[in-house]
Amino acid sequence: MSFLNNVITGVSLGSIYAIIALGYTMVYGIAKMLNFAHGDVIMVGAYVCFLAMGNSGLPPVVGVLLAVLVCTVLGMVIERLAYKPLRSAPSLAVLITAIGVSYLLQNSAQIFWGAATKTFTPIVSTDPEARLWLVPGQLSISYVAILSVACCVVVMAGLTLFTGKTKMGKAMRACSENKAAAQLMGINVDSTISMTFAIGSALAALAGVLMCSAYPVLSPTTGSLPGIRAFTAAVFGGIGSIPGAFLGGILLGVIETFVKAYISTDLSDAVVFAVLIVVLLVKPSGLLGKYVPEKV
Repeated sequence: MSFLNNVITGVSLGSIYAIIALGYTMVYGIAKMLNFAHGDVIMVGAYVCFLAMGNSGLPPVVGVLLAVLVCTVLGMVIERLAYKPLRSAPSLAVLITAIGVSYLLQNSAQIFWGAATKTFTPIVSTDPEARLWLVPGQLSISYVAILSVACCVVVMAGLTLFTGKTKMGKAMRACSENKAAAQLMGINVDSTISMTFAIGSALAALAGVLMCSAYPVLSPTTGSLPGIRAFTAAVFGGIGSIPGAFLGGILLGVIETFVKAYISTDLSDAVVFAVLIVVLLVKPSGLLGKYVPEKV
């Protein structure tokens, strides 16, 4: 039963990575930039929920909604102030700016909330007895894991329908293909990119709350490592592909869990990145990514 328990743990962890990776892949797919501040937006969302539930005594649902709202606005502000002026700048300038925004958010969190580690109050019960037992006394799944997987599936399905059926979703796909042509067809590229950042940041807030519910430790650097791993998942699955981000997140979570269980906790990151290197050597565009030749 330990094998199945590890599978459940891996899928649960991978679901959180997948939600974060979906934010990465949407921003890259439409704006063609890597938002390395995404991991710190995760941290901000977790802090907002922590303060709403702890200091204000608000219900968990309200805390989650408040975190999503704050991070949505934060994502739009970051895009407007930091990235929009660099829309036509070299990619290196945008990358350096993203790293700068990341450090700004981390240090601002230390100023406002302190550098000390805090214990996050999970949004659902984590009592060892409050679990769904699949095989009594042997195989169970926590409510946090159930919620994480359910949220991941709903987000994945929602984004797929949104990008395929709605007017804004089709505008995002058009901007992803060719911004200049989309603008000629009457699409407001600036608003479309801003909406993309809003959706990605909202997903980051949700992932931050789920992650801190599963692993209830909160600090200004909480989002850094999950952000890097989720970026790895996005590249693994094929950055720019929504199904690829989902698949990459799940596989990354399962691989990481099995490495920790059967090889070594210290080597988990090394093995994960080694697998990524092998995949990119065999299929440079990722598992579900598409190779798009560029004219030079």
